[in-house]
Amino acid sequence: MKTLFTFALAGLLATGALASNDNEDLMALSDARAKFKKVNVLLKEGVGKAKVAILDQNGKILHQRRVKVSDQQVLVPYDLNDMPCGEYQVKISTEDEEVTYTVETFEKTPEIREYPLMAYGKVIDGETINLAVIGLAEPGVDVKIRYEDSDKVIYAETINHPDGFRKDYKLEGVNPEDVYLEVTDIKGRTRILHF
Repeated sequence: MKTLFTFALAGLLATGALASNDNEDLMALSDARAKFKKVNVLLKEGVGKAKVAILDQNGKILHQRRVKVSDQQVLVPYDLNDMPCGEYQVKISTEDEEVTYTVETFEKTPEIREYPLMAYGKVIDGETINLAVIGLAEPGVDVKIRYEDSDKVIYAETINHPDGFRKDYKLEGVNPEDVYLEVTDIKGRTRILHF
């Protein structure tokens, strides 16, 4: 009796070890990753027939498909742009095994290539306007004062300060509301300032 019990226990442990190895095999033959709001599921050669499911945080199946992996690895893409950012589960199951991956989707932050020209204007009095330009990387700013109604240039100059500058412009006989400033730096960034 004791021998029979020992064999039964050994058989049970061996079966548990095989199931554990099967699960590890599927884990080694698959992967799931999120990049922004896209999830890619990789199934390597040797998986065979599998079912891939995407589940939300509550375990609700959002999408499911069957995949057959033969002699090449298969990439199964999922686009979750219509879904909120957060954690999702990817469940991969075969006849013998099942693994679950947890992935987290997130928004892609827009890439800022270059900051806009930082130029600011204000009216000092009935004939004077002030221009302030900050954050320049290189000297060379073209300033043009133009009439609002005709776009005709009243005054133009180039200012070569390396970091930025502040300057008052006296408009003799012209109301600040009748003109605007067109400020362009050496990189071609332009700012229009109306008063």
